[in-house]
Amino acid sequence: MWKRVFLVGLILIFLSGCSMQTNQTEKLQDLEYTIVEETDLPEELRTILEEKKKESFKLTYEAEDSLYLCVGYGEQATGGYSISVNELYLSENAIYFDTNLIGPEPSEPAAEAASYPYLAVKTAYLDKPVVFQ
Repeated sequence: MWKRVFLVGLILIFLSGCSMQTNQTEKLQDLEYTIVEETDLPEELRTILEEKKKESFKLTYEAEDSLYLCVGYGEQATGGYSISVNELYLSENAIYFDTNLIGPEPSEPAAEAASYPYLAVKTAYLDKPVVFQ
């Protein structure tokens, strides 16, 4: 009888300990960032983006004490697209980066040529993995 009570007690202690862990995706703080123009990107990163821009991509690039986060939405039939940054924040185990592609307004004239919208942001280097949302 005592063995069963002891075993049940151990299981309850183990289960309650597991449920007390913090959510590792919980925001600890927003990260400061700068949207970087193509001409201000490191040469190597510009070359990589040029090669990848026809397809959707998500990539990181480290340079000195900076971290570049880049998101591309591939070929679009027209121009007039923009990309918004919804969130860039630090959690306990990662950096989270969420963006959104915004299409041209129906009332706005859009260039008939294909476009390749992408965004590059620069933030301080942190030794954490990046989760693109």
